[in-house]
Amino acid sequence: MNSTERIYKMTFSSVYPMYIQKAEKKGRTKEAVDTIIFWLTGYDAQSLQDQINRQTTFETFFEEAPQLNPNVTKITGMICGYRIEEIEDPLMKKVSYLDKLVDELAKGRVMEKVLRT
Repeated sequence: MNSTERIYKMTFSSVYPMYIQKAEKKGRTKEAVDTIIFWLTGYDAQSLQDQINRQTTFETFFEEAPQLNPNVTKITGMICGYRIEEIEDPLMKKVSYLDKLVDELAKGRVMEKVLRT
């Protein structure tokens, strides 16, 4: 199984606590992580919790997202050694968007810049 296949099968609920932990280690909050997820996917608190409770895969998490933010194309740069704008697999690109936003949050970037507003 290659890394792309692993991402397709990985549950969002298994990674979500790691996003929070990464942010909290740098003095940011769970609420800030949730704000990023809401902005990126269109989920709200209830629908996000539903995804966590159902232990959906990343594939399902993004397939069922109410609306991917139209400004995602403004999320550029490197994540895990890959240039986001060059990632061809649609799911890998969406996961990379989320990873990049959480990284920026953890690095202390102001929320307005993280959310490309």
